[in-house]
Amino acid sequence: MRKLAITFAIVVASIAQVSAQGGYPNRPITVVVPFPAGGPTDAIMRNLGERMRQTLGQPLVVEYVTGAAGTVGTGRVARANPDGYTIVCGHFGTHATNAAVYQLNYDVVKDFAPIALLPSNPYLFVVNKALPVNNLREFMAYMKANPDKLNMGHPGVGTGPHLAAILLQQAAGGTMNYIPYRGAAPAMVDLLAGQINLMVDQVQNSMAHVRAGSTKALAIASPHRNAQVPDVPTVDEAGAPGLHMSLWYGFWAPGGTPKAIVDKLNAAVVEALADPAVRERPTGLGMEIPQRAQQTPEGLAAR
Repeated sequence: MRKLAITFAIVVASIAQVSAQGGYPNRPITVVVPFPAGGPTDAIMRNLGERMRQTLGQPLVVEYVTGAAGTVGTGRVARANPDGYTIVCGHFGTHATNAAVYQLNYDVVKDFAPIALLPSNPYLFVVNKALPVNNLREFMAYMKANPDKLNMGHPGVGTGPHLAAILLQQAAGGTMNYIPYRGAAPAMVDLLAGQINLMVDQVQNSMAHVRAGSTKALAIASPHRNAQVPDVPTVDEAGAPGLHMSLWYGFWAPGGTPKAIVDKLNAAVVEALADPAVRERPTGLGMEIPQRAQQTPEGLAAR
């Protein structure tokens, strides 16, 4: 009798789960943004959110859970109920480099279910306009000829800009000094003032200075040129082939989230990224929207 009761309970629970998935979503979805309001991650989420609401029939409510380079908010989602009602909008840092820099109480691969790859922000190598170089090859030669004389400003150890600069240094066979800042904005102030010589910065942050001639962009860390700074060569053209790096973004659910739910969320993202009104903002900021084939959960997992 007890065995029969247990079997009946399992069947009922399974039916309830299938029913819940079939009606998903039937209430608002919380999207954790592990960084402060108003930043690039927040902007991407809000640009997609309203269009996704139209597809899903429920609003996406943003919750800012900040701290420790995004690990606090990301960790909360790793421990959340895998029912599709709590997801995270993260990026290269939260789901790649943080695992190398911090001792985490979650696994950035095993504890998450990828939903979709989102637009990415390629990096520019930009220098102070007074530096006596006009292209990346000249910069690399200058670095090699002047060991430890150049200062590179970055927004933190292990960030994309920091890693890209280290790779450039290795390619050049030279050495630089690395100076951490509390974000890209204060570093840019010092670059413009000549206190530092190099930044590796997002296109959307630097393109106004490049267009104005207040900084010099030596190359873009992408396999193709960017429409917002079309005169800036790629690293492949400029002398550092293969040094491709961007700040890519994505949506993840907690590990164990049913595939049917992940697929519904993915479909909402794909529809949003196909909408010309949604695409206009990121492309206008120099961001790159992934090809349709890369917008799958598998595409994000591969990245």
